Amino acid sequence: MEREARAAGFARVAGADEAGRGSLFGPVFAAAVILSPDRPIKGLRDSKLLSAGRREELAAVIVERAVAWAVSSVEAALIDRINIYNASGLAMKQALEQLEPAPDYALVDGMRLDILLPHQRVIHGDARCQAIAAASILAKVRRDECIRQWDQVFPRYGLARHKGYGTPDHLKALVVHGPTPQHRFSFEPVHDARSGFLWEAVEGS
Repeated sequence: MEREARAAGFARVAGADEAGRGSLFGPVFAAAVILSPDRPIKGLRDSKLLSAGRREELAAVIVERAVAWAVSSVEAALIDRINIYNASGLAMKQALEQLEPAPDYALVDGMRLDILLPHQRVIHGDARCQAIAAASILAKVRRDECIRQWDQVFPRYGLARHKGYGTPDHLKALVVHGPTPQHRFSFEPVHDARSGFLWEAVEGS
């Protein structure tokens, strides 16, 4: 897809994707990447299909070879205020705006963004577009690193294992311990688990 965009006259084609949209905990991350046609990277694909070790290997290569790359995030409190769809779009918009040099076109996984930059929504873009796949890898690696750090702060939730997603052990921990301030209260399992805990008093704050 980058090739078609370049053939249409766009020189710096960015891919953008997010990570953590379905998680119950923490920020949603997004990345934007402009790949160099002269420095191809083998093995780029949807980050969810790669092992953690392979993602980290590829992330290092992407950072080294890309024309430009950026990672952004939107915190859980803002996700609760503007909803996860809008927060994911905001994170991708911020990542695209941070690219230097700036892109002249963008391929965006699954969303149309409120930006002046010409861009195309690509369904299943991380499987169809190298730049989007690269962005998905950077966003996933950065988010996993963030969640591992939060796991040290909140060790009772098993965050390092499930990265904040709604696994049975995470849901059980929510019932037993209640949500943390970094959980997404607008998500139903967190909302339901808040009852009787301190965070009920700050709901909507």
